[in-house]
Amino acid sequence: MRVLIAEDDIAINDLIRMNLSSLGFSCSCVYDGLVAANLLEQENFELILLDIMLPNINGYELLEYIKPLDIPVIFVTAKGSVNDKVKGLKLGADDYIVKPFAISELTARIEAVMRRYNMGQKLLSVEDLEINTESRLVLKNRKQVDLTLKEYELLVMLVQNKNIALFRETLFERIWGTSFMGETRTLDLHIQRLRKKLGWEEKIKTVYKVGYRLEV
Repeated sequence: MRVLIAEDDIAINDLIRMNLSSLGFSCSCVYDGLVAANLLEQENFELILLDIMLPNINGYELLEYIKPLDIPVIFVTAKGSVNDKVKGLKLGADDYIVKPFAISELTARIEAVMRRYNMGQKLLSVEDLEINTESRLVLKNRKQVDLTLKEYELLVMLVQNKNIALFRETLFERIWGTSFMGETRTLDLHIQRLRKKLGWEEKIKTVYKVGYRLEV
């Protein structure tokens, strides 16, 4: 699950990222409302943790931009008055948590929002392919497909973002966890193997000057 953390306090941002990453979430961190808005135009997220007091574009303003994208939002903020909470929820936030908070409370609220949006499903399916994200079992025509860990993670990301062009930089950084340095050979080889193993030579498309897209 891909999470955008928009929080200008570096220590809090890092704390949330470390804890969510340990639970298997894929986190992107920004410290500025304008940067968050720009990133939302380039990438796809399934949840946004949003501070209110952000530089350039505050959380309330950013929420107005997010609403048409239909991405769940949890405000994470020091603004703890009843009026602030009511305003945030009326603007469309799915939940509102006040600093300081326990990580266990935050994760419980995330799980509640995921249930409401039906994001907790353990089974992903595309045509004749099924992925069980709990057992990491991949079946095609009910026959098991053996994938390496990176191939599996790459497949899940493509399936979760089907029909959306994903930047090479994004794929590399999400799957390998390191900054993209312009070398695409590792990613391209994994894509080639994935196409061959799944018989998806025509489904995993190369998008010129962008990256790859799963077309179904």
